[in-house]
Amino acid sequence: MTALTLSTAAAPGLRADAIVIGVAKAAKGPVVAPGAEAVDKAYDGRLAAVLDTLGASGAEGEVTKVPAPAGFKAPLVVAVGLGGEPEGDASFDPEALRKAAGAAARALTGAKKAAFALPVTDAGDVGAIAEGVLLGAYSFDTYKDNGGGKGKNGKAPLADAVLLGAKSRDAAHKGALARAVAVCEELNRARDLINMPPNDLTPEAFAAIASSAGKQHGLKVQVLDEKALVKGGYGGILGVGGGSAATPRLVKLSYSHSKADKHLAFVGKGITYDSGGISLKPAGHNETMKCDMSGAAAVFAAVVAAARLGLEVNVTGWLALAENMPSGTAVRPGDVLRMYSGKTVEVLNTDAEGRLVLADALWAASQEAPDAIVDVATLTGAMMLALGSRTFGIMANDDAFRTTVHEAAEEVGEPAWPMPLPEHLRKGIESPTADIANMGERMGGGLVAGLFLREFVGEGITWAHLDIAGPAFNEGGPFGYTPKGGTGTAVRTLVRLAELTAAGDLG
Repeated sequence: MTALTLSTAAAPGLRADAIVIGVAKAAKGPVVAPGAEAVDKAYDGRLAAVLDTLGASGAEGEVTKVPAPAGFKAPLVVAVGLGGEPEGDASFDPEALRKAAGAAARALTGAKKAAFALPVTDAGDVGAIAEGVLLGAYSFDTYKDNGGGKGKNGKAPLADAVLLGAKSRDAAHKGALARAVAVCEELNRARDLINMPPNDLTPEAFAAIASSAGKQHGLKVQVLDEKALVKGGYGGILGVGGGSAATPRLVKLSYSHSKADKHLAFVGKGITYDSGGISLKPAGHNETMKCDMSGAAAVFAAVVAAARLGLEVNVTGWLALAENMPSGTAVRPGDVLRMYSGKTVEVLNTDAEGRLVLADALWAASQEAPDAIVDVATLTGAMMLALGSRTFGIMANDDAFRTTVHEAAEEVGEPAWPMPLPEHLRKGIESPTADIANMGERMGGGLVAGLFLREFVGEGITWAHLDIAGPAFNEGGPFGYTPKGGTGTAVRTLVRLAELTAAGDLG
């Protein structure tokens, strides 16, 4: 991962491959953003005019490269768009800085060192820029011939980044940098897991990776294998995983702090490959289904990040891991499963499997009576139809908590939207054979899935459900600090919730 340092050095005298500056979009053309005054001065105050001539506008994510002026030790200036110019004395939004830093870091693939002279007004800006660089420089090339640290076009990601305007001796700035490194290293680990091919990332392999990392960071790790799941009566996880030669697992990761008085539980859907089972997905809908464990990856990353940050809150992560495959031993439409909670579920569609593994894990999490449970899952195509490919939906059994989760997501730059749990849809999942069915009305399918999950949350426990089906895996081109492929969405939201809980601010 890119190495970061803080510096108050002047840009002209810094030895680097490039100097990154910000450019804002104004009514009369691009405007050089604060932090780049020394660079603009070297162009005799005409840098904005030069960029305008080259067609730059300052639009979000726009990258324009120009030769550095005489006297600079860096040969290149990279101008990155920040979007609209703030009004009055307002500063740039942290997300604008994060996206700009990410776009610039990606554009500098192959460079050894770059200096980022973006606007810095406080520690929050330092953290945002650092996150943008670390997330934007991400590359997954393990399985390519040019692997071993090589990225785009056989070039390695940006090796070193210096954040100018940030003070290396300022405690708040140093703290923001340390937080960014911890969170982004774990988020990028989640991306790696999501991008791994399913023949390598089986439930057993995922459990081994989680166990190794958990022990490294002082977490208590418990792995239930197939035998333990049978003994415990985890019918949902066993039913989904029964068709695969790669047997299921339930992983529990526990982080505790001696001064904590609150307990959060995070539950992640971990379908390491989803063929749909007997209700087989059609061609064109299964090529990216290695990403169906993105929820578990997010939970895993968030718990480890909480431990690395030393947050004063107890956090438990539950990874419900299985592979959904068709075979002679696979669960069939019409089968009835007895869940860990004791409830029976009639399986009407084996491709609605995520809610089955989550149901067992939610009930297991509920037995510890945490202050709140948040589950994360690539659960429904219906949520993608409703909110698109960049926004996840939030459902909850408590409106105030749903608002808290939404605000946390927006604060860290993860687009999300609150969704309802309409009671009239509950009737659709009634079953004449079992206590409940795993399918209901087609319209509002994402909400129906949320209602199903609610059935397996312990009484009196605050709960939220994040359906990340849209933003979990980016099938388009990279943008901002978001790469093509696994994105690691929800990691930062979960970490922020843990921080709010530790500070006593959880709604």
